[in-house]
Order: sequence, then structure tokens, then C-alpha cells
Amino acid sequence: MKLHRLLSLALLGAIALHAPSAARADSRGEYVAETDPLVVRKLDQWQDWKFGFMMHWGPYSQWGVVESWSICSEDVGWCQRPEGVAYVDYVKQYEALPDTFNPVRFDPAAWAEVAREAGTKYVVFTTKHHDGFSMFDTRQTDYRITAPNVPFHDNPRADITRAVFDAFRAKGFGIGAYFSKPDWHSDDYWWPRFATPNRHVNYDTRKYPERWRRFVDFTHAQIGELTRDYGRVDILWLDGGWVRPGDTLEDVAQGLAGVPWPQDIDMPGLAAMARRNQPGLIVVDRAVGGRYENYRTPEQKIPDEPLPYPWETCMTLGDSWSYSPNDKYKSTRTVVQMLVDVVAKGGNYLLNVGPQPDGQLPAEAVSRLREIGAWMKTNGGAIYASRAVAPYRDGKFRYTRMKNGDVYAIYLPDADEQRLPAQLEIPGPSPRAGSRLAVLGSDVQLEWRREGERTIALIPEAAREATAGSPAWAIRLPGATGRMR
Repeated sequence: MKLHRLLSLALLGAIALHAPSAARADSRGEYVAETDPLVVRKLDQWQDWKFGFMMHWGPYSQWGVVESWSICSEDVGWCQRPEGVAYVDYVKQYEALPDTFNPVRFDPAAWAEVAREAGTKYVVFTTKHHDGFSMFDTRQTDYRITAPNVPFHDNPRADITRAVFDAFRAKGFGIGAYFSKPDWHSDDYWWPRFATPNRHVNYDTRKYPERWRRFVDFTHAQIGELTRDYGRVDILWLDGGWVRPGDTLEDVAQGLAGVPWPQDIDMPGLAAMARRNQPGLIVVDRAVGGRYENYRTPEQKIPDEPLPYPWETCMTLGDSWSYSPNDKYKSTRTVVQMLVDVVAKGGNYLLNVGPQPDGQLPAEAVSRLREIGAWMKTNGGAIYASRAVAPYRDGKFRYTRMKNGDVYAIYLPDADEQRLPAQLEIPGPSPRAGSRLAVLGSDVQLEWRREGERTIALIPEAAREATAGSPAWAIRLPGATGRMR
């Protein structure tokens, strides 16, 4: 049986980032606020964007398997290799995937247009995942998309990261570069002299400091290329939180046979270099905490309450981060209501789609994104540039606050609710006396009155009909709070 068939049986449907706690983005310790005024300004702009688009893509998409993780020798259910294939043989075949990677239908302008139609405002693209394959024209390694052995190397769009960044920048998007700190292809991270029992560097960095120094220099050089040679970059989104100084390890790296030696890549030097190239760059050193995690990234989940620092839920549209045949995509209603819940709690929502091996976005994902975008086109005024406001949520309502003092009460219907109730009782902030209330998507003025701590709004039949079938309804409450400074 061919390897890709074995893989599909063993790995299809695995959820890539359903990793154990050591791989999740739940940072420990206090958030350290940034003081650089350029970064603070960029963070404020990023918080205005609210809704982002992410893509995990690489040669692994040809097999439709979890990105990178199946070459990690850890005995966990979400990255099992197929029965009957020896680990060493599997890794060799995985690392040969670039030899057949030829995404001739890759059209970054089409990606950017779909993302724009979805209502997203920034993109985070995987320039390099843990397997070490660079989706950009790096000069530091031959394991890259532009290498001569890759069939796509002579395509005009062969430098995929450049093509993606240019296309999205042309549509006015903020630009984020996902970059994996660990590199399982590098001999200076996984040294062939030793076995690779887990995700960590497989030699004692204290015993072999020169080898580790080479890896640090390699990492800095690649990030230098991305931040110097690829135009404006707004976010450096670093993954692989187990790569960190020894004094920050605590118990984060001790699971899955964690290692006792540090994996310090000199974040102060790296961040300083990247910001010389990109003044105001947001740095997201995921799961590490400290001054280089400018915002935090709860993964595949939404916090129960607002968080007291900038944050972003990163989540898949389907079950998998990378392309998986027959992936099960979330409904439009589910995504919209998650987005509203995240934004009401003061966060951003980063939604991931895995492109196909031929370079196209899956048709079902595109359809779903356009449906989400239709809702955003009508209701984006309640989402973009908003901030959290108490009570954040109450029953089926979520609240967002605008800089002019207006509040939006967003009603999240049950699955069987196709139309707004004829009367809404909206707890919380009171509209300014004499103001005009309306449901976004309808010009019909609502009659309203204040009773105690609730706003009673009557929804005319015309407004209910005009907005029928929406996954969420937003009602503007003018002047419900003071202006934001």
C-alpha cells in the first residue's frame, strides 16, 4: 500500500493543534506591557482590525496530513504515523515531499480577494513550520520552496511568501509572518548524531554551545531576511514556545520527555534586529510570556472572560490547520457567533484555512468565508475598531463599544431562531435619550423605552423580515457610554 494511502488512514481528520499543553499558547506569568510608542501604536491598530485570516501550507498538504507533527517522535494520538512504516523511513519520505510540490494553481491575488470578501483585515502566513521547510527564498538553507529540486522553483510566483505578502498588502491588509523557532530539518536543532525522541533540541545545548550558537545565528538570519527583504511586515508570529531560555521553562517543557537544557535563541537581540528592519513590529513569542509576547494567543478556544491584555483566539475553520480532504468546516453561524463572542471580550479572531496542494483554497471553505463576509458587510460596524465594555455579555447578548461612545448590543440566536423577537429586552448600557435605534441591515427605526436596567426595543415586522436568517443581529445604542480617550 502506498505511503499516502497509509497516511490518510492513520492521520486523516487529526486536529493539528490539539496538542498537549506543552504546545498550546497558554502563557504563564504576568503580561509585560510594551513601552515602545511605535509598537503600542501598532498594537492599537491591530486591535482595530479584529478579524484575521491565517493559512498553514507546505509540501505536507500533498498527503493531507497534520503539518510537521508526524515526524515528531512522540507517542500522542494526534500525530501518529501509519502502521508498518519505520520512523526513519517515514521521515525520509516526508522530507522528500518538496520533490513533488508543484502548486501550479496558486493565485495569491485570489486568496487575498476571498479574505477581503470574508471581512478579514490582516493575514498571518506560515513562512516556515516546525519541519523546517521555508516557504520563502531564504539563503540559509536548500530546504526551501525556491530550491532547484522543487518543481515550482521556476514559477514566477515561486517565492510564495513574497507573493502572498504582496497580494494581501495590495488589498490593504496587515501582514503577519508565522515563523517556527524550532527547525526539525536543521542539523543544529535535530543533530543526526543523536536520536530525536521528542520536539526538543536533541542535544545538550550547555555541552555543545557552538552548535547551538549556529542554530541561533541561523534563526536570526532567516528572520532578518523576512523582516528586511519582504516589504512591510506588521506582526512576527513566533511558534514553538518550548524554545525558550532555561529560567522560563517551569513545567512547560517537562511533559513529553522534556529536556533540562535551555533553548535560548536570544529574543532581545532577535526582536531588536527585527524592529530595526520593521519599526513598530508586533512580536508574538507565543506561550513564553515576558516582554516579547506583545499579545497572547489562546488556541482553538475562547476565554470565558475578557483578558486584561491584548489577545487573539486562533482557530481553524475546519478540524485541521493544514489541508485535509473532506475536512468538516464550521457553519457560518458558528464562526460569526464565535467572532462576536471574542470581540465582545476584547480579543481578535484569527481564522485559519489550509490551502490545497494545487494552491487553491478549498471550495467549501471559500463558500463559507463568503457567507461570513456577507454578515460582516452588514454588521462590521459593530465589530471593527471596537473595544470591550461591561457587561460584555448577558444571556444571548454580547456588547461592543465604539470610540464615539456608542455601544452595540449583538443578539446571538439559537439555531432554530430565524427572525428577531418582536420585542427585545436589552440589559446594560442605556442609549442616549431621544436617540434613534435600529437593527443593522434595516433602516426601520425602533421604538424603545428604558425600564430599570433594561432597554425595551420593539422590532417592527419590516425589520424582522429584512434581517431574517442572520446568524447574529446588532442593535446600535447611541451614546450609551462616554467617548473613549
